[in-house]
Amino acid sequence: MATQMTKLFGEESQIMEALMQASPEIVFPQPGTLVEGTVTDIHKNKILVDLGGITTGIIAGKEAHDSHDTMRELAPGDNISAYVIEGENSDGLAVLSLRRASQEKSWKMFVDAYEEGEIIQATASEANKGGLLLEVDGIKGFIPVSQLAPMHYPRVNGADSNLILKRLQDLVGKTFDVKVINIDHENGKLILSEKAAMQKQRDNSLGKLKVGQKVKGKISGIVKFGIFVAFDGLEGLVHISEIAWGHVKDPAEFGRIGDEVEILVIGMEGEKISLSMKRLVPDPWVEAAKTFKIGTVVEGEINKITQFGAFMQLSEEINGLIHLSEITEEPVEDASTLLKVGEKVKAKIISVDPDEHRIGLSIKALTAKPKKAEVKEEEAAEEAAPEEA
Repeated sequence: MATQMTKLFGEESQIMEALMQASPEIVFPQPGTLVEGTVTDIHKNKILVDLGGITTGIIAGKEAHDSHDTMRELAPGDNISAYVIEGENSDGLAVLSLRRASQEKSWKMFVDAYEEGEIIQATASEANKGGLLLEVDGIKGFIPVSQLAPMHYPRVNGADSNLILKRLQDLVGKTFDVKVINIDHENGKLILSEKAAMQKQRDNSLGKLKVGQKVKGKISGIVKFGIFVAFDGLEGLVHISEIAWGHVKDPAEFGRIGDEVEILVIGMEGEKISLSMKRLVPDPWVEAAKTFKIGTVVEGEINKITQFGAFMQLSEEINGLIHLSEITEEPVEDASTLLKVGEKVKAKIISVDPDEHRIGLSIKALTAKPKKAEVKEEEAAEEAAPEEA
């Protein structure tokens, strides 16, 4: 009988051992890992999660809020992924975090994008004088000014830091296509580049671009020496001399940032592109050669004074030069002592050069005395007149 009982217990022991070996290993939540579970209860700012019948986890306080606002949509029975902060607290519950879980997923996304060279989207939340900042689940990203695409690069006169900051602040809240160009896992920081995300497009566009080609773009910057235009991922400069046929005092009078414009490519040197706006409209100097003839007396307003003379506006786009030597018979060292901007004067056209876009004017030609030979002829004519009568 005893032998029979021993045999029976031995068989049961073997069965139990076999069952235990066949059963999956019970793994308790380990801090620093992600676990899957089912929501069992939601109360105010606390979430209870069943972790596969092994134990129960709790998510509370700030750990219940992530960048996706997951808690707002949660309901009992939903499956969620959570980060284990503590294996077991004093109440015997595993301490979990939705916030850290979202952070881990976001970090993995950034790492994968960095390793694969993928383009991702990022929304700027703040700006400083050095660039744009963003934060996703505690991960901090930075887009330096130098890594912004042409359309967003803050081109300002004199590199004024306050104007740069203002331009950057206008970009806060905007979503950018970027690439991760540097990653600091230890400190949870990223360096992002909008320029790198557009490099392929830039290369393709640059390869197709030709001198003499007309393109459409948007004004990306206005400075004292010209207008920058962004197009097809590229950027070029319309120098102040290529904005209009007439004298251009302030490029800002010819457009605003964001305005769409049509331009002509007139030069390429590497990635340096020279553009023109004025060459897309007829050259008024062609018509000027027909209108303004040598010897004609014209009247106009002085619109600019330089060290070598004064410019008179003859039409909307045509100016004539009154050289220092053509103001009076007496030597003149400074035109501003005799002429003022805004003053209306009369002058005689003494030269026209449409190829060089120059018209020479003279004030002194209107007041010059006749030469001696001319005076004698006039006197002789006066003496002969009574006899003829």
